[in-house]
Amino acid sequence: MTEKENQTEKKTGGHELHFSSLYTPEQARRYFHKHQESLGRRLSDWQEKRMARKALELAGSPRSILDLPCGAGRFWPLLAEQEGRWLLAADYSAGMLEVARQFQPAELLSRFGLLQNSAFRIALADESVDNVFCMRLFHHIGNREDRLRILREFHRVTRQSVCLSLWIDSYWQGWRRRRLERQRALGKKPYQRGYQDRFVLSSETVEAEFQMAGFTVAGKVDMLPGWSIWRTYVLRKEE
Repeated sequence: MTEKENQTEKKTGGHELHFSSLYTPEQARRYFHKHQESLGRRLSDWQEKRMARKALELAGSPRSILDLPCGAGRFWPLLAEQEGRWLLAADYSAGMLEVARQFQPAELLSRFGLLQNSAFRIALADESVDNVFCMRLFHHIGNREDRLRILREFHRVTRQSVCLSLWIDSYWQGWRRRRLERQRALGKKPYQRGYQDRFVLSSETVEAEFQMAGFTVAGKVDMLPGWSIWRTYVLRKEE
């Protein structure tokens, strides 16, 4: 292991998902800009932020939030809407944090404390924040033990709640994605791929995992009920 890898392991906790190391600064810049590239992407971005805002309301408008993974800060304007809210943002990718520092307005950036950190081992004390805000992570995690490990870490760090988005198979997009995954598992073209990094899960599966990690489901917000694959759960911490 190189010295650079050693330093990254110390900062992040030493556990990594396959996709986490893929974001070089250049790739992170492309990711930052892609949500504004077309009308369709801008509409999806608006819908996702609407969903996240509703989830925060259901969580009781928490006074302190950890945004993890924060990416390049796409949700920061939304999180900073509440005056006086204490904000932290963390990401495994140094490239994402670098792009956030470059492209986010200085006034907005000053509201956030930044951490290079893994969701598997968060460098915060127990019950450090009222809410963990986790967008666009769990649909990348196909392994149940990895999901449970992260959920238990969220349970340790939050005092009250978690807002967490993922892909659910309940609606049309979810059914279509399940079909694609079955085709891929059978090795059928054009679905052959060496590595799968996006997963759709059943609500029964994830809700059982939430309970195992010490949470109850306080609310559910679907992006487009009956259609969209995206759902944000609001989880309440059990003592």
